[in-house]
Amino acid sequence: MKAQDIRELTEKERREKMGDLGQEYFNLRFQLATGKIENPSRLRYIRRDIARLKTILSESVGAESKPAGPTKESADKA
Repeated sequence: MKAQDIRELTEKERREKMGDLGQEYFNLRFQLATGKIENPSRLRYIRRDIARLKTILSESVGAESKPAGPTKESADKA
């Protein structure tokens, strides 16, 4: 899943996708432990998709908490 695709999702859809990927990752790790995994490289892609989701979720949370006006640091530099 590309970052642009993730950014187009709503917050609720992102969280649902995160849960789905987490469950799939768990299942694949379980299959790996039992020796019944068909495609071990899928673990890598899921792990990266989870990281992408977490990054974009934290970006959106950070953007919401930032003040709209100038900060004290930017006023001190001027």
